[in-house]
Amino acid sequence: MTDTAEYDVIVLGGGPAGENAAAYAIAGSGRTAAIVERELVGGECSYWACMPSKALLRPGQVVAAVRGLPGVSAGAVDVAEVLARRDRIVHDHDDSGQVDWAASTGIDIVRGTGRLAGERLVEVGDRTLRARHAVVLATGTRAAVPDVPGLRAALPWISRDATNLHEVPARVVIVGGGVVACEAATWLSALGAAVTMLVRGKALLGGAEAFAGERVAVALGDAGVRVLFGTEPERVSRIAPADTGEGRIHGGAVTVETRHGPIEADEILVAAGRAPATEGLGLSTVGLPDGYVEVDDHLTVRGVDGDWLYAVGDVNHRAALTHMGKYQARVCGDVIAARAEGRPLSGSRYVASADNGQVPQVVFTAPEVAWVGRTEAAARREGLAVRTVELDIAVAGSTLLCDDYAGRAKLVLDEHAGTLLGATFVGPGVGELLHAATVAVVGRVPVDALWHAVPAYPTVSEIWLRLLEALRS
Repeated sequence: MTDTAEYDVIVLGGGPAGENAAAYAIAGSGRTAAIVERELVGGECSYWACMPSKALLRPGQVVAAVRGLPGVSAGAVDVAEVLARRDRIVHDHDDSGQVDWAASTGIDIVRGTGRLAGERLVEVGDRTLRARHAVVLATGTRAAVPDVPGLRAALPWISRDATNLHEVPARVVIVGGGVVACEAATWLSALGAAVTMLVRGKALLGGAEAFAGERVAVALGDAGVRVLFGTEPERVSRIAPADTGEGRIHGGAVTVETRHGPIEADEILVAAGRAPATEGLGLSTVGLPDGYVEVDDHLTVRGVDGDWLYAVGDVNHRAALTHMGKYQARVCGDVIAARAEGRPLSGSRYVASADNGQVPQVVFTAPEVAWVGRTEAAARREGLAVRTVELDIAVAGSTLLCDDYAGRAKLVLDEHAGTLLGATFVGPGVGELLHAATVAVVGRVPVDALWHAVPAYPTVSEIWLRLLEALRS
């Protein structure tokens, strides 16, 4: 017998974006919501991405900071303690706390794999759920493994293995040069692995300003990481590959054939991009193809009539970042609530605008890289009249932070409007500089007004004054 249930809002995917969409859609009302989740409530970010990766990166950052301060001693990283702290941060993959939060908010958790089954219908096993107002897709993405001969048969690590490693391979080959690859190289090196990166392009962090990737590459090289640009795996072979479990070495030695010759390693980590987690989602039942799901600025799915289907987070391919998924979910939830109550969608709170040229991002490498908005290259591609200023970060605050502080900052301005289009910072702890730049970009704050936003002394934020002075001259 098929079990049926009805909710006002049904969300497929219990990560941060799905949680926020459900919570905002029913906030302060008598509406009901269910989140369908096949793994852990809290999603990729909480257990396999943002949280564990930053837990693994932080010890190396602390050791590096202490080594830059005379009179303070820094010991080596204790791998067992680092991994134990990581496990505490991900709650040993126990999502009971998130389930309790959902219950306290009035959201039901439905365990299982959900799929669309027609208009406002979701199937979960032998259950059918019907939505009165909205279904939200928040299924995210999965790691993509390139079709390289022998690679998949070698059972390579993906990002989930790297963030949840239980043993540190002595030698690791990383395929990729983006955010995941660079962060993983940083913590694996700090934990004692000999790391080789195979980077298809000519630079790391291709979406950032060029100097950012250059500085990260130099720092990784100084830490002992071998970075090979213009290089891809041509063939992979492995002795006795074995599915030993997440974060454990998957068999014997790995040989990676490259244009530089063979590279031997104990593990190979593929960090070569993501693919939409929509296979088996039932998109065809509502007339959509598999793949990323296109949405408008209300997060309503394009090509589906009736304004009942929404998509938030990585699955809509607008900005694959947890904080942006949560932002979209807040907008989406407010839109669902307004439509359910017959209110007009008037006002900026119902429009996801920050996806368009205003996205902030931090890469927690050593040095950190933080940027928001457009790079110079992106602004010029859009045909904007651009003016830039770029300086080393050398102010009293950075000198006090550590003796060997090295950083750089760049602003990209719309010369006609006199407002900030983008900003990039590279250096220790620069992620904390980013929100001021984000406010300036999103608020279209005139550069003349920024003169009156006085940075406190002595802080690294004083770089803002130096940049404005350079613009004046």
